[in-house]
Amino acid sequence: MHLVPADRADRRTIDGHRVCEAIEAIGDAEHVRTWADRFSLLADPKRLALLLALHRTGPLAVSDLAIATGMNDPAVSQALRLLRAAGVVAGEKEGRIVRYRVVDEDVRLLLKHCVADGG
Repeated sequence: MHLVPADRADRRTIDGHRVCEAIEAIGDAEHVRTWADRFSLLADPKRLALLLALHRTGPLAVSDLAIATGMNDPAVSQALRLLRAAGVVAGEKEGRIVRYRVVDEDVRLLLKHCVADGG
């Protein structure tokens, strides 16, 4: 039980070796927080719809995303602002048009699984 933190070392365990494996699997608390933040971004159906559209089609402008998802332009812009701040999407400006694409490789892999499962 070498991985059990000192503040929990006095607790009775049933399968001590599995407790250590579980602690190792959980890993660093900051890593867990990063993934929880990613999942919270994906938990909103409208943001997920935007990401699925971008994942499948590649770069799209706000107005095109609004049509594709049934959202209005300001709602798409707000969602993209959150996703951009989190480093999930990036915009590329071409004249007056900004097209967005998914840039977070981990999120891209998650989206690939969503699409593969019929999503």
